[in-house]
Amino acid sequence: MKMKKKSVSEWVKSGDPWVWLNAGAVAISVIMVIGLLLLIAVRGLGHFWPADVVEAHYELPGNQAYNIVAERVESVEVPAAQLREAGIDIPDHHKLMQRTLMKTGNRDIYGSDFRWVIDEYLTEVTRPEMLFTAERHEWGNLYGYLKSVKQDGQVVSETNDMTPTESALATWAAFESSIDRATEIFDEIHEIEKGDIGKINYGLERIRLEQRRLELNGELTPAAVADLAAERSQYDEEYKQLQQSLIDLYAKINRDSFVVQAMDGTVHELPVAKIVRAYRANAMNFGQKMAFYFAKLGEFLSAEPREANTEGGVFPAIFGTVMMVLLMTVLVTPFGVVAAVYLREYAKQGVLTRIIRIAVNNLAGVPSIVYGVFGLGFFIYFLGSGIDQAFFPEALPSPTFGTGGLMWASITLALLTVPVVIVATEEGLSRIPRNVREGSLALGATKAETLWRVILPMASPAIMTGVILAVARAAGEVAPLMLVGVVKLAPSLPLDGNYPYIHLDQKFMHLGFHIYDVGFQSPNVEAARPLVYATALLLVVVIALLNLAAVTIRNHLREKYKSLEM
Repeated sequence: MKMKKKSVSEWVKSGDPWVWLNAGAVAISVIMVIGLLLLIAVRGLGHFWPADVVEAHYELPGNQAYNIVAERVESVEVPAAQLREAGIDIPDHHKLMQRTLMKTGNRDIYGSDFRWVIDEYLTEVTRPEMLFTAERHEWGNLYGYLKSVKQDGQVVSETNDMTPTESALATWAAFESSIDRATEIFDEIHEIEKGDIGKINYGLERIRLEQRRLELNGELTPAAVADLAAERSQYDEEYKQLQQSLIDLYAKINRDSFVVQAMDGTVHELPVAKIVRAYRANAMNFGQKMAFYFAKLGEFLSAEPREANTEGGVFPAIFGTVMMVLLMTVLVTPFGVVAAVYLREYAKQGVLTRIIRIAVNNLAGVPSIVYGVFGLGFFIYFLGSGIDQAFFPEALPSPTFGTGGLMWASITLALLTVPVVIVATEEGLSRIPRNVREGSLALGATKAETLWRVILPMASPAIMTGVILAVARAAGEVAPLMLVGVVKLAPSLPLDGNYPYIHLDQKFMHLGFHIYDVGFQSPNVEAARPLVYATALLLVVVIALLNLAAVTIRNHLREKYKSLEM
């Protein structure tokens, strides 16, 4: 039989065009999301690869020639007319010129560590194996040739060769050994200053507050003063011992230095203690570069930031983000579920209930900065100040809870996301058949028992859906956190070994704010740009992992209580 062809109007009425249109829209959205993630991944993860260092001769028309030692960062094409307007003598036949951003490092020597060069005037490009890159605790990267290594001012190893001869390699080996030794001492110093002395300072502050509390309560007896003084003297004795250990360690770490020749030919002597690591990227094979890459990636995930957050790691920001989201989840879930259960199971369905539902839905659309202002005014200035007056008067005028902190940030975001949990939970409760409730009541269960043992378990996948949506929104919020507790750099984590171990009053770092700070507040924009991409990718991964954990729990609950829905 011959198939009858559909007319255009019949095809439109069948709905097929809308199916194809929706499928195309979804495909375009998926491609755009994947493309964005790939862009972020390439720009961010490429930051940790040990780039080759080039040495070249650079001479612009009408300008003095000089040598340049740098890493290539990126290349762009610019109109030749734009360069002519900048005073560069470009021949008239050129329309477009290739320009490359070079990372020259040595900011303490040259004043800036990036410069643009025009590729056409970059000649005699080489990649000497003895050119090295040194990452420093301050002043960014250092590029140059190693000339000698010293201990206590005496030369241990020296070379004048810029090629990998035996003497040059021996000097490099001595340099690596001195860096390893300095790194071990630096770790000891860091452990003493942040760990041991941090505990002593915490104990001394606790004694001070206890003495102040006794004084305010009129209980500061001579016996109490003597006990506090004895405890304080014990801390003072421990501090003196640690201070002597620090003096010895600083004497050891400052004994080593090295001499480097920069690209302008000048020679500089620098302390080895300022070096984090040094490597010769031009002499590395692929396996060595991969090992270096993963070491740098591990540092990014586990270390603290340095250099105004443009170097080092972001572990405090990861920890703060995850801890805040977990606390927010613990707070928002019971409140959202209780509110949804009341609205669906107990409240009389009428005009007032419908108004409440409309208000809840509208709350989900309120800008997050409004919640931040509310958290600042109500939680911090009102509740926090009241808590300080009632429970921490000895610490005043320094606020304890009357300032931004982890607790107020978590509560503010819980308030921001509670409408999402309410709506999702209500939807789940509404899908449970009425005969399930009636069957449970008919078997002799009370309404509360039916709710607890039957209704909530069946609605748990919907509850977890609401939690997933809440986590996805809260983890990426930045605006309210800027008002209620997040900071650029937190000296310590809100979870440590000092009682009460979890410090809810403490300020914390957050990945979202870290991206904003590095991307828009950094004094060195070019150096910070790769870290913005890397941190953005990490934030996406953290949110995905948190959501994946919630989805796994939801699927488990759905399978567990599937029989109740039959």
